[in-house]
Amino acid sequence: MKTDVVKPQDVFYNPTRLLVPLFQRPYVWSRDAQWEPLWQDIVRLIEVISRHNDGATHFLGAIVIQQVPTALGSLPAWNVIDGQQRLTTLQLLLDALHGQLERRELLSLAGRVQALVENPADNRDRVEDRYKLWPTNRDRSSFASVMAAETPIDYGTLPASRLRDAHRFFSESIDEWLEAGDDVERRARMLVATVTDRLEIASIRLEPNEDAQAIFETLNARGTPLSAADLIKNFIFQQLPEASAELAYHSYWAQFETPWWEAEVTSGRIKNPRASLFLWQWLIARTLEEFPIREVFTQFKHYVNTVSKDVEALLPQIRAAADRYRLLIEASEQQVGPLTRAQLFSYRVNTLDSEIARPILIWLDEPEQAGIPASDRERILAILESWFVRRALVKAPSQGSNRFMVDLLQFLSRREPSAVAEALEEYFVANHVAVGYWPGDDEVRAAVSGANAYGGYRRARVRMVLEALEDARRGYPGAHPLAMGPIVRGRATIEHLMPQKWRQHWKADLTDEQAADRDRKIQWLGNLTIVTQALNSKVSNGPWVQKRAHFLASDDVLITKDALLLVGDDPWDELAIEVRTDQLVDEILDLWPAPAGHVGLVSNSARDARAFVDLAKLIEGGILPPGTQLTGPRRSKYDGIEAVLSRDGRIRIGVNSFDTPSGAAAAVYTGRGAVNGWSFWRIFGTETTLKDARESYLDRVESEAAVEAP
Repeated sequence: MKTDVVKPQDVFYNPTRLLVPLFQRPYVWSRDAQWEPLWQDIVRLIEVISRHNDGATHFLGAIVIQQVPTALGSLPAWNVIDGQQRLTTLQLLLDALHGQLERRELLSLAGRVQALVENPADNRDRVEDRYKLWPTNRDRSSFASVMAAETPIDYGTLPASRLRDAHRFFSESIDEWLEAGDDVERRARMLVATVTDRLEIASIRLEPNEDAQAIFETLNARGTPLSAADLIKNFIFQQLPEASAELAYHSYWAQFETPWWEAEVTSGRIKNPRASLFLWQWLIARTLEEFPIREVFTQFKHYVNTVSKDVEALLPQIRAAADRYRLLIEASEQQVGPLTRAQLFSYRVNTLDSEIARPILIWLDEPEQAGIPASDRERILAILESWFVRRALVKAPSQGSNRFMVDLLQFLSRREPSAVAEALEEYFVANHVAVGYWPGDDEVRAAVSGANAYGGYRRARVRMVLEALEDARRGYPGAHPLAMGPIVRGRATIEHLMPQKWRQHWKADLTDEQAADRDRKIQWLGNLTIVTQALNSKVSNGPWVQKRAHFLASDDVLITKDALLLVGDDPWDELAIEVRTDQLVDEILDLWPAPAGHVGLVSNSARDARAFVDLAKLIEGGILPPGTQLTGPRRSKYDGIEAVLSRDGRIRIGVNSFDTPSGAAAAVYTGRGAVNGWSFWRIFGTETTLKDARESYLDRVESEAAVEAP
């Protein structure tokens, strides 16, 4: 290794070729961040030299180049290991300067500059030997077009690129600066001398056998940071023979440098290029180890050095996995038409922002898992989807989810292919820690019933759940779908059946407490539906008769039709919302089931054991005394029904007694579907429901537990 401080004159004067390897990223410098600051530094340097310090210089930074063995008589060649952005910018600046000098017929000065951007004709064996610097393959055509353009350059005829724009910026800046004084030739001499001999570069030159990769990684912190994909690409192609590197690049890697793979994707709160995110997820699926994305390059090197030592054989594996990955994501983003089970899973889980599912999907598609039966794959996806959706509905904590998924992969990888589906279910059922448990029916029901579904969850998640309920009615996914097809995904609008602005057209004689109760219930799941074409405000906020007529005449959403059937000719009210909420929760539990009897998280918390609080406990706890009179919901046709709470915790209506609130409600309720008795029954003369009384009991128990805790 030789380190020197050199000038552009030293770097570019002798016949040479500075080759930017194909695995380097393309030119990314920009006007605001690099071109303009560089030009301003040059102008200030000229002023400093002219006014008070004729020995002044300006340091540009460092470059690392490695000598490339060449045939006798060929141009000396160097690979640019680091500093390609800086060297490319200097070449564009020098060529723009040459053009402005040539246009003014300052031929002697122009010749001095031309010698720094072009090799003499007698030294060229190939067309590209003309240029002192030859960029990475993605930039070659743009670079050659602007560097070979005749003076004066018509930039509008050149292909759009950062290289063209940089050349144009420097050309226009030089033109403006030269014309700003009376003596153009004197200013030109000052500019040429400053650019060629007063800019300084730290040049690190490596011998052919030195470890360029180590230097590259050490210097990566400077300039524009490289992504994990950039670092991995550099590492892979440094190890391939030059004869096969370009073919391997085009066959297996070039796709990662297209807009789809370079797009920024959010994972958690961090954005990464999709290519880097994929490589991280793929490597987790291959190694079955957990590590943060910032370590993916280090982990990849370790994987290559210890497991898959043949990078040439590894590239086709990465390409095949990447093709499957892209196909699945792009298919899942299609808004119209049926999806495969995997595509539907990908779409639904994506609405939950659960990138942690990707390593499992990658793992399932790797060759080692080819023996898993197709029916088991469907079951695996159904189990995983239930786990993700149920946890989202109960707002289970996500901290530690990546570690949990890796543990799960390790567990599944030890099972025979025919046993993976069964093992997955067993793993979820047996897990009783917050980070990985599978919420049971009671917890999901408690979380969703009475919850602010519209404002308490992300809108895309609520829409996905409503879409899934609608598709289930249409037979998707399934063996006997309806001809109408699945609902359009991701475009439907969430609509309130009873509008949020109910006070204008849905007036009622309500107390302040009752109005507040209505304001809460209009946000419940049972008051929500989806419409494929957003309703205008007149219909959306209009009276129920008008809104109902619109839905009957022009809406094809089946979950809306079912809501209309629920009330028939009766008005849509709070009781209808309660009943429909219970119905939809039942359907959610059927759509994303857990095994029969599964209870989810085992906890001593009274609130986690909500389903085991019965009326007898409320009597025992002094919340409700025996003989409490109950009646139906306010302003409903059930308001006035007489029921009495017995000492044994049963509800007596006339001569009949019922063990549960829902059983008692079902005995008098004449509407369609099931009814939640805890919400149905209220204490006579008050607005307090049995559900409110149960919440009071749970609050007191939890407060007492907190006081007793050490």
